[in-house]
Amino acid sequence: MLMMLKSLRVNRILKLLLLAIFSSFMIIACGDRLTQYTVSQKISPSTECQVIQHQVGETQVCGQPQKIVALGPNVLEILLALDVQPVGFADHVPLHQGNYDNPSQQIPYLGERVTGELINLGLAYTPSIEALLKIKPDLIIGNELNRSQYEMLSKIAPTLLFPRFDAQPNLLAISKILGRSEKAKKILADSDQRLAIAQKALSDIVANHPQVLMLVSLGQSISEQLRFPRRDSFCDSLVTNLGFKLMSPSSLVPADKSVPPPLSIETLPQFNSADSIILLGANFSQVQLSDDKYFEPQMQKLKQQWSENAIAQSLTASKEGRVYFIPAYLCLGLPGPIGTELYLQELQKQLLSPQGK
Repeated sequence: MLMMLKSLRVNRILKLLLLAIFSSFMIIACGDRLTQYTVSQKISPSTECQVIQHQVGETQVCGQPQKIVALGPNVLEILLALDVQPVGFADHVPLHQGNYDNPSQQIPYLGERVTGELINLGLAYTPSIEALLKIKPDLIIGNELNRSQYEMLSKIAPTLLFPRFDAQPNLLAISKILGRSEKAKKILADSDQRLAIAQKALSDIVANHPQVLMLVSLGQSISEQLRFPRRDSFCDSLVTNLGFKLMSPSSLVPADKSVPPPLSIETLPQFNSADSIILLGANFSQVQLSDDKYFEPQMQKLKQQWSENAIAQSLTASKEGRVYFIPAYLCLGLPGPIGTELYLQELQKQLLSPQGK
């Protein structure tokens, strides 16, 4: 009996941890979002300084930052897209312990773009102050999750906090700070072109199967912690930009963009009018990174669970082979230019597959 109680307690703690991680991806402080940022320059005889307006106020950055810290994969992807190599990185989920000495196998999707060793700063919303003090960065870039640490971080180095999911404004602001505005314009133009190409490639599918049910699977199995994505998240906004219509009932997806409540798998038959289903795997406790597989083992387990569940298999989308499995990290963690490219590639690969896999 004692062992059983301990096991139940561990499972409960794990679920709470996973929900906290999921919430850290999904929650945005409404009313704090900025649609644009102001960067002004103040020239002194000895140095050039910029005053950057961001979520917490204004921060002065002088000279050209060389040792930049990225708090969150959304920041890391912007820096790497701009061909800037940071010196420290903190992920949203604890996927790796120790420093990133082999980043291609330790950082999902972005690692192959990292050319040197990165100092692991722990979790993005609670970065290691000790590690930051050792790095001695000259610029820290984070997001609204770091609001409570802003004062402390600012004592270490100039600190900028941007909304996690405002990818385009963030890219433009960071590129201006680093003197790479032209590079940012090209990145955005390339992203628009990729979207146009994907829209054309998927136009027949959009016309014939427009209705999409998108769900996030947070638990150890598909019967646990099913949810709709947060309203207007990057995960679903890119799908709608492709022309699809998402089933997003107002009773289950809060209008204030907070995290939607759990959804019982027994309720799925009421969404049986969906032509296709996209299931986002978000159980990060199952992830074991190796080579370029990243989340593939987790996705395979999710596929197996779906295929063995009678309710899931009763749905029209399952019977017609239009259920697709995508790691939630791809769209929740990387809403910027690199994530957009990879997400579009994954959607096209799966949706254009004749087997619907």
